[in-house]
Amino acid sequence: MKLTSVISTMIVGLIGLPLHAQWPDWRGPNGNGAVAEGKMPMEFAADGKSVVWKTELPGRACSTPVVSKGLLYLTSPIDGKDSLIAYDLTGKEKWRQTYGDQTPGRGQRVGSGANSSPVTDGETVVGYFKSGRVVACSSDGRKLWEKDLHELYGEDKLWWDQGTSPLLYEDSVIIVVMQTEGNSYLVSFDLKSGKENWKTDRKFETAKESGDSYTSPHLVKVDGIDTVVSFGADHLTGHNAKTGEQIWFSGGINPEGKGMWRTIASSVVTDGVVVVPHGRGEYLMGVKLGGKGDVTQSNVLWRKKIDTTDAASLVGHDGLVYQIVDRGKSRGQVTCLDAKTGGKIWEGKLPKSASTYYASPILVGDQLCIPREDGVVFMAKVSKKGLGEVKENKMGEPLIASPIFVDGKLVLRGAKHLWAIQ
Repeated sequence: MKLTSVISTMIVGLIGLPLHAQWPDWRGPNGNGAVAEGKMPMEFAADGKSVVWKTELPGRACSTPVVSKGLLYLTSPIDGKDSLIAYDLTGKEKWRQTYGDQTPGRGQRVGSGANSSPVTDGETVVGYFKSGRVVACSSDGRKLWEKDLHELYGEDKLWWDQGTSPLLYEDSVIIVVMQTEGNSYLVSFDLKSGKENWKTDRKFETAKESGDSYTSPHLVKVDGIDTVVSFGADHLTGHNAKTGEQIWFSGGINPEGKGMWRTIASSVVTDGVVVVPHGRGEYLMGVKLGGKGDVTQSNVLWRKKIDTTDAASLVGHDGLVYQIVDRGKSRGQVTCLDAKTGGKIWEGKLPKSASTYYASPILVGDQLCIPREDGVVFMAKVSKKGLGEVKENKMGEPLIASPIFVDGKLVLRGAKHLWAIQ
């Protein structure tokens, strides 16, 4: 990811460790779904020779695995309970911890009670569930603490399944809750003890359902301040990661105040710009980071009506943004845009299908990995000239969780299995 004086990615707990041995949260070591170097296989199958290992999962969930210091963590239901599981990098289970009863996903085909991806600094792993339960374990599987956000701060009023993933900052974990009918807030807990560091309300008036957000926040340094950047409720906001204080906000995302504009796909940060998909797959916006107070007029660089993503999040790298149109007439369209101008660099198309893209793509070197709901994984070469070679790979079971790249391997979570492919 390109670093500037305005913004730098806060990579927590990775000093001295090989970059490709880490994927500490759902969008990877750079927080943008991309790593600059590495190579993924272009062709593979569920039981083919490229599969290094394959592990049967104890339950169906949609959260993305995370990896640090030789362990892979994921959240899952086990016998109807919220659970955290650790595997080594050969696919062998090292430990599991179960908690109270899960709250099942409302969308059983594409949702679950464990949609949110865990986060880890290599010493502690934190999971977050639809039940409102936030749990922390040590890397050797000891339970550290447990919180119930619904009991502490108010019940879940989201229409669908909670999906935002936690965010690590230094020795704390931050969770953002955004909903139209219930309480909306950011809260920070001490990573080791679970003690509340701070809590800040995040409330904007919106039309029906438009305040519901399933997006995940970013951690960036903006104007010298470690900042939590979150998108939802028709606004982009920046909060001080140490104190929770709101520093700035930008509107302009829903200028007509439309209802039912809930947000699912997360924004992405690259080259000092946040690119925001909104309007249920019909609009993109570019917002420059920085400033104080209402920065709508000064910081919105561009907004355009365009076929974009509704559920699958964007990839950002070196000032460019990559997207997959996940549904509708343009389903399967891959577009590369300039983050600062919104200008289209190129556009390509994957083979037609009626299936939706729910998983968020990743970019490794010059390869995009784009899973589809029906179990097909597209591997595509990309360059500044356009979409190159495309290979279609069938895994034989639904893919909702996003892929990760770690230890030189592509890791995929399906409805029933976890694969490592090289």
